[in-house]
Amino acid sequence: MNLLKAIFFWSIMAWPVLSAQELRKLTVEEALQIGLENSKSLHASQMKAESASAKKSETNAARLPSLKLSAGYTRLSDVPPGQFSIPANAFAPGVPVTDVTSTLSPTILNTYTLKATVQQQLFTGFRLENNSKVAELSEKASRQDLEKDKTDMIYAIRLAYWNLFRATEVKKVVDENVDQVQAHLKDAQNLLAQGMITNNDVLKVQVQLSSVRLLQIDARNGVELSMIYLNNLIGLPLGTQIEIASMITNDPMVFQDVSALILKAEDQRQDIKALEYRLQAGDASVKIAQASYYPQASLTGNYYYNRPNTRYFPTRDQFKTGWDVGVTVNFDVWNWGATKSQTKQAQAQVAQVKDALGLLKDGISLEVTQNYLNLRKDKEKIEVAKQSIAEAEESYRITSEKFKRGVALTTDLLDAEVAVLRAKTDHTDALVEYELAEARLLKAIGEK
Repeated sequence: MNLLKAIFFWSIMAWPVLSAQELRKLTVEEALQIGLENSKSLHASQMKAESASAKKSETNAARLPSLKLSAGYTRLSDVPPGQFSIPANAFAPGVPVTDVTSTLSPTILNTYTLKATVQQQLFTGFRLENNSKVAELSEKASRQDLEKDKTDMIYAIRLAYWNLFRATEVKKVVDENVDQVQAHLKDAQNLLAQGMITNNDVLKVQVQLSSVRLLQIDARNGVELSMIYLNNLIGLPLGTQIEIASMITNDPMVFQDVSALILKAEDQRQDIKALEYRLQAGDASVKIAQASYYPQASLTGNYYYNRPNTRYFPTRDQFKTGWDVGVTVNFDVWNWGATKSQTKQAQAQVAQVKDALGLLKDGISLEVTQNYLNLRKDKEKIEVAKQSIAEAEESYRITSEKFKRGVALTTDLLDAEVAVLRAKTDHTDALVEYELAEARLLKAIGEK
């Protein structure tokens, strides 16, 4: 019974550790889907776009008539009522009349007001129209920022995924090399027993084995670090064990020449579109600043339901209706050059955006050109690295046979083993670098 309790207790304690080591087999497409769904930075960009959309709706609402309702209650201090009196001697002599007193305005201590106001801007110097234009263009720019953030996130996930692939493949190569050197050590020990090599030769193999085991430790750590980084990027628990399910097919994409790619990037890069929208918004902001050069006109209508209504005479403690309609025109005759200064500020900001757009296009041209050349270089390196593997493996096979027959030096075999390790590692690097070069070029021209 105590044994069962102990097993139950330790299973409960071990559950978090086991769950933290969950194994997930992921393709690069699945990693992209998970990462885009879990990304907090993309959610923040989405909220910025939603905020810009709401701002556009708010700005457009200012161009429509507004209706406001207000109500109020006021308690007044007690004062004598408004009265007038006629003295008795004001009448014809001999007529028996006393003084006459009449109340004109009674004292009303409680007042109630109900008012509905309708207001419509008639002319604002084109301020409202340009405000709506700025809000609409700002929303479009925010949407482009969101798309750019998605493109950047996709590239970051691809980079992390294929770096994990690289680390995994390098570890496999190093593990194979460790097995290879261990087999070499066994052969060397057999040859030493037969007197065909010296003890110093065996020590060289043992040193080589220690070196590749150190590489094995680094390779294992590289896999763990790459896996943690990918988990963090796509929003999975850091302890999740990821098994790479996608393989590099070495099926190169066909790209246009670099000049056509630069034109394509300028046409579809999200950051260029965002700046172009902001440039148009800047032009509209200049017109907003110039709106004070024009008169401003508005139409206002009020409907009252008050108790008492002071427009009625004599005043009565009763609810009475009333209304008024009016047009208001305002014009800034002189504001000490404030409008001119605001216009200059807006124009300067437009100039800054133009310069930023020019710098961005220059940078994109350089980025596309560099990535295009790197892609071409990495494509050539794949074939060279593949050929190097075949040559290194053949050299190792021949040297190994010679060593077993005692006609090759230990250093020759060690060099052949290192050459195989380097050739396979270089081939893995070439495959991954080409895959990443494709991703960089796609990102540079604004494609996902």
